[in-house]
Amino acid sequence: MTTVHTYDVLVIGAGLAGMRSAIAAHEQGAAVAVLTKVHPVRSHSNAAQGGINAALTDRGDKWEDHAFETVKGSDYLGDQDAVEILAQEAGNDIIALEHMGVIFNRNEEGRLGTRRFGGQKRARTFFVSDFTGQAMLHVLFEQILQAKIPIYEEWFVTSIINDDDGKCAGVVAFEIRSGTFALFKAKAVILAAGGLGRVYEPSTNALICTGDGMALAYRAGAPLMDMEMVQYHPTTLKGKGLLISEAARGEGAYLLNSEGDRFMERYAPNMMELASRDVVSRAEQLEINEGRGINGCVFLDCRHLGKSFINDRLRQINEEAKTFANIDLAEEPIPIRPGMHYQMGGIKTDIDGRCWDIHKQWEGVFGLFAAGETACVSLHGGNRLGANSLLDTVVFGRRAGTCAAEYAKTINGLKVSEARVDIDHDLITSILRRPTHEDTIAKIRTEMGQTMNRHLSVFRDQEGITTAQQIIQALKNRWKSVGIKDKGHVFNTGLVNTLELGFMLDCAETIIMSALTRQESRGAHFRTDYLDRNDENWLKHILLYQTANGSPAIDYLPVRITQWQPQTRVY
Repeated sequence: MTTVHTYDVLVIGAGLAGMRSAIAAHEQGAAVAVLTKVHPVRSHSNAAQGGINAALTDRGDKWEDHAFETVKGSDYLGDQDAVEILAQEAGNDIIALEHMGVIFNRNEEGRLGTRRFGGQKRARTFFVSDFTGQAMLHVLFEQILQAKIPIYEEWFVTSIINDDDGKCAGVVAFEIRSGTFALFKAKAVILAAGGLGRVYEPSTNALICTGDGMALAYRAGAPLMDMEMVQYHPTTLKGKGLLISEAARGEGAYLLNSEGDRFMERYAPNMMELASRDVVSRAEQLEINEGRGINGCVFLDCRHLGKSFINDRLRQINEEAKTFANIDLAEEPIPIRPGMHYQMGGIKTDIDGRCWDIHKQWEGVFGLFAAGETACVSLHGGNRLGANSLLDTVVFGRRAGTCAAEYAKTINGLKVSEARVDIDHDLITSILRRPTHEDTIAKIRTEMGQTMNRHLSVFRDQEGITTAQQIIQALKNRWKSVGIKDKGHVFNTGLVNTLELGFMLDCAETIIMSALTRQESRGAHFRTDYLDRNDENWLKHILLYQTANGSPAIDYLPVRITQWQPQTRVY
């Protein structure tokens, strides 16, 4: 007998975007539940360090300035109507968070304090020391508990289900602790399952960031957009991939090469270390490639900031530097290098989180919504500005939750057969029955991550991308037969890892296809065989749909421009 749960709105993922959307839907009177594969405060939003952007008018700041710098940072691939909404609504959402209980740092006057982040001329980043995401996550979890929104913790979604008309009608999932399957019927489903960082190795992302939401939507018929746009953060620890927050450079830290030079003066003479992330990462990699690095790294120097300042404003990253590199930031510079950090692309949505187009310019899945890193509105285009990701989760999480609740009111009933669960149950059974041999999930996962990091990182070219395409296809074939030793159903982490790897391989394939397709350099996508940005041919989004045989089909959408015509980016 299949267990069936029924809700108006079902949210997949319990990070900032997921919880904010659940709260918004609940406020509209919808029956809401949250389903997550980890405890909510273990979500990767927990790792966001530096802050959240907003242009508050009482500071003399303008939302138009924030919007323009976001568009410029995106290398003009961001849809400007979406960017305008982000900038216009940011202030109210910051104040709402503060009223919920997020204890933002304050300045000497007792007002909310700010710091500068990359690609922006003004200090408009509000923060909680250097653990802003953690502070926000805990406060939103408190709101979820206060609202008594049910949370299905440690459940794993295997597929999205559509009704006979092709509308999203819920998901199939199993409880990791018991292996028991259930059918979750929902009039609207919001995917807020985070990014795909672990497609790359190393990465700043947690091990749970495996592209689940993107792959689930892709398999259900929704398009993925601009998947080639993968952000490499300028400051990560070599080997470990651990993030050293942009807050350090926002507070005045320098980047130095092996000769002790602040080399950013040559690449971005005005913004220096606070140029956009893609510009800084390329500059670092060029310094390393041309022999001015040390053991594949450059240095981040915080010494001139002083011990007291570092302990007050950068305490967490100083502790990380001591723990993982045996370095006190107040006493010596720390070696860093660019590392995979964020996916600008994702599930194509409109400005209200819908994964279908009410204007019918592109095909999607009715009843399916997405928000946060798993979605692509598109705000970030070719490059995300630091501290815009937390803002994205809050603004567009709220909008997706509100819209999903309104949509659910238009749906009268859900016609879904409980037999749909059997298909996914049979898949799990077949995986558990596979014989074990020398090949393992860990080997395939490591080879995938290293391949993507080698061929689709800061610099790319046709030969490298094609090589990666061949390797990923071979890995997908190996995945179909790889076995796991644990044949049980109770907390079978090997099974979870197998399913996650399947999702990641789908995501890797879409990144590669989009990177091959875009024959120009724009934002984080820098091809050494196409050095220039080509607005005439490539000022457009790339959409990928999964075909019947599993391979991607390509379509395009124009970039929506409202008031800022593309121009050369100079920092």
